Amino acid sequence: MTRSVKSLALAAATVLLASLVVACSDSGSDSSDTWRIGLEAPLSGDLSVLGDGMLKGAQMAANEINESGGLLDREVEIIPIDDAGDAKTGVDAANTAIDEGLDGVVGPYNSGVGIETLPLYVDDGLVPIRLTSDNATDGLGFTLQPMTNQIAPVAAEAMTDWLDAKTVAIAYDDTEAYTKTIAKSVRSDLEKAGAEVVAYEAIEPGADDYSSEVEKLAGTGADVVYLAVYFPEGGLMAKAMLDQGVSADCLADYGSYDTGFIETAGKKAAENCPVIGVPAPSDFPGSASLVDSYQSEFDSEPGTWSPYTYDSVNFLAEGVTAAGSFDAAAVKAELDKVDGWKGWTGSVTIDAETGNRDPATVVVVETDAEGAFTVDQEWSKAVGAPYTK
Repeated sequence: MTRSVKSLALAAATVLLASLVVACSDSGSDSSDTWRIGLEAPLSGDLSVLGDGMLKGAQMAANEINESGGLLDREVEIIPIDDAGDAKTGVDAANTAIDEGLDGVVGPYNSGVGIETLPLYVDDGLVPIRLTSDNATDGLGFTLQPMTNQIAPVAAEAMTDWLDAKTVAIAYDDTEAYTKTIAKSVRSDLEKAGAEVVAYEAIEPGADDYSSEVEKLAGTGADVVYLAVYFPEGGLMAKAMLDQGVSADCLADYGSYDTGFIETAGKKAAENCPVIGVPAPSDFPGSASLVDSYQSEFDSEPGTWSPYTYDSVNFLAEGVTAAGSFDAAAVKAELDKVDGWKGWTGSVTIDAETGNRDPATVVVVETDAEGAFTVDQEWSKAVGAPYTK
């Protein structure tokens, strides 16, 4: 997505990223004794908090691999590739990384970026482990993330079966591939379930306030307002709903699922607006030791997507180990047949036709009293989801 980036924030992000890479990677390694795995993410700009967690998750996996003797007798080095959540920036960054030499790649996160950058990696003979969710990226490597066709039914069911919505107002970011696709898919699923979509409003990302847009949506009298936007906009819209005392239920889309949503909305507004997402890092069964390791290594809580990049690096390593090389055809053949591989995010089985995880876990998360995401227990009980505590 195209977003304005303040120069001071950009500079600060660059300094932080540089210090992270120096601290966590073996800068003395050369291409003869290291595997260079790129991590493409929005490492600067409005989504940088998300990208930072992605980078650290990947680095944690690489460090563990290296401590265990490396991958095919070489150390793994994580190479940050900053796409700033923007396709043009991503293409430039991806081409630079490819020119400098990559053995593997994890990412990107934004689907609109991945539509442009993933083919570049594939053409270079790499097997991307992507974090995109738009089905337009099916077949471009592999993903452990849920996809649009897996997310939309959960969102629609949450509104109709849990929130008992008869009418829904949808706001969506019409500049991004994923948000346009998910809005259309959710609308279709809602209508199939008998709910009426009384508003379908495009919003422009990057604004500082969405009060007028929220007032318009609330004016429809909808039972639920669904926010098919990324977290900077989702957080601001949730805040506006609370400030205006909107009576409709608020539900934010998967694109808003990041701790940045809570930071942007504020705790009270976030508590008022559950989010479609995946289990929080500590919600996955058996995750306690991994959360502890992350906290010990980085002196911070895992980012929303840290478990997914951690698993993605290890998943790629699994394919490489089984293939005995980074040869794309051999690695793809091994990963195509993965069935029941276990990681931080649970069991992974791959659909060889798409490279997607099937099934993939999609849940509704709430903001708890401590200001952190966790699986919404009311939703879980209402729809019979397996994450009831």
